[in-house]
Amino acid sequence: MEPMKARRGVPFSSFRAEVVAGGPGPFGLRGLMTAMMSECHLDQQLQLVTADTSEKTDVVLLACGSFNPITNMHLRLFELGKDYMNATGKYRVIKGIISPVGDAYRKKGLIPAHHRVIMAELATKNSHWVEVDTWESLQKEWVETVKVLRHHQEKLATGSCDHPQSSPSLDRPGRKRKWAEQNQNSSPKKPQAFKPTGVPRVKLLCGADLLESFSVPNLWKIEDITQIVANYGLICITRAGSDAQKFIYESDVLWRYQSNIHLVDEWITNDISSTKIRRALRRGQSIRYLVPDLVQEYIEKHDLYSSESEDRNVGVILAPLQRNIAEAKHNSSMA
Repeated sequence: MEPMKARRGVPFSSFRAEVVAGGPGPFGLRGLMTAMMSECHLDQQLQLVTADTSEKTDVVLLACGSFNPITNMHLRLFELGKDYMNATGKYRVIKGIISPVGDAYRKKGLIPAHHRVIMAELATKNSHWVEVDTWESLQKEWVETVKVLRHHQEKLATGSCDHPQSSPSLDRPGRKRKWAEQNQNSSPKKPQAFKPTGVPRVKLLCGADLLESFSVPNLWKIEDITQIVANYGLICITRAGSDAQKFIYESDVLWRYQSNIHLVDEWITNDISSTKIRRALRRGQSIRYLVPDLVQEYIEKHDLYSSESEDRNVGVILAPLQRNIAEAKHNSSMA
């Protein structure tokens, strides 16, 4: 063992006294204890940070809809949902996904999907956490919302979410053809059970009107509603004048799983809707500040909305109504 050496410029007697008596210097017992306590405190802080992080559930917000066109309110839904979920202390929102519905939905006034996808891409161009997914829009047939949720949950479970998805090109000619080519090998997968433990959870982000639509006859299958609220959950942004809690109360299914339905109040009134945007465009009125500037430019460049476009799918039964009514008739005939 090396002999104890005095610090340069410090008398040996003073140095020895500091060590033995536990003086305040770095070589004293007091200094040693202070250093050890500081290190212990740092370890405790790191453990608290780690525990706080590990106890939070990572969440991906998924918004399905027509986005015909996408508006500033659609984008606000994501910010409101993220703020609310993060503020609970139980969740950490890591990503938002916009999933435009395919053309087979057959909604009145629904313009082609490739335009709606490109507008959504333009709207989220400067977002670091919200992205557009084209899978649903590329399906040849209408896909139930619960299947879209399942698709993205399975995608997260397999880790394929780390690979960027191809989407319509915004700056190259022939983007419509490029978008259509992605339709190959994009048919819906058969439902599979997934184990979400340790995997980010997908939750459906929506407005209060979706809760209202649950009560429309034949628009939703009761088993689909049950799977959505039980296995995934809703983050519902309420609008002024809507009574989301009443809709939950009036539905046995929603009431049963109300703990998985998060109601978020929008205190800054914002009544922007795609329907009103299209109406303004048909009448030659400005939509500036209602949609992102790049979206407005795209709409004007391609003259997307007019009286003729609003008549698209007129007289055609909405895809979910058509399918669910047909299934109901088939089941009754088999009974």
